[in-house]
Amino acid sequence: MSLNVVGEIDDRVTVRHVLMSVSDKTGLETFVPGLVAACPAVKIYSTGGTYTAVQKILGASAGKHVVAVSDYTGQPEMQGGLVKTLDFKIYLGLLSETYNDAHRKDLARTQAVAIDMVVVNLYPFQKTVAREGVTPEEARTNIDIGGPCMVRASAKNYLRVVPVTDPADYGALLGELSAQGGAVGIATRLSLMKKAFAHTAQYDTAIAAFFAGVSEKSVRSTYEVHVQS
Repeated sequence: MSLNVVGEIDDRVTVRHVLMSVSDKTGLETFVPGLVAACPAVKIYSTGGTYTAVQKILGASAGKHVVAVSDYTGQPEMQGGLVKTLDFKIYLGLLSETYNDAHRKDLARTQAVAIDMVVVNLYPFQKTVAREGVTPEEARTNIDIGGPCMVRASAKNYLRVVPVTDPADYGALLGELSAQGGAVGIATRLSLMKKAFAHTAQYDTAIAAFFAGVSEKSVRSTYEVHVQS
């Protein structure tokens, strides 16, 4: 298998398409209007509770800017929201490279868009397992799958994508977008990439640490276990 080796990148990336799915909605009420003001033609692709929150924040202008991921992919969410963003069109949009002709043809063939920014934070696993008496099922349910995948894909392709995982970064990011005509420079993308990989590493470490202390006995006491004859 030959790997794609990139030789050209853009210093600044204009933000036109944003994938947004956040558990912690802190700061969205300021960030979303600021994003639209800095990038007037932006489309925000979103899921579940985030989609509802962004629609409410934008009010009458939501129809111009907000797209449900299920409408974009053509696939409804799995029951319980277990699968929402794990779709070829999403990851083609995240991992495609600006100067790659084959990637551009793939985008056109599937009617996908190149996603320029990902705004994601993960299910609150650490907060959940910090509670007294938390069960293995409560912990398992709060293991995020799609979130880390989106974060890792956007961080890997920081050459073209802005990976945003911390609401504390919203203010500085809006400042740069406003000052640069809706674009984000390589220095910011690199800084956010480092933070994104540190975030997913800490998340996986917390999961591994919790389940290292889970015994078979505690699993059996949590679930009704069917034994096959």
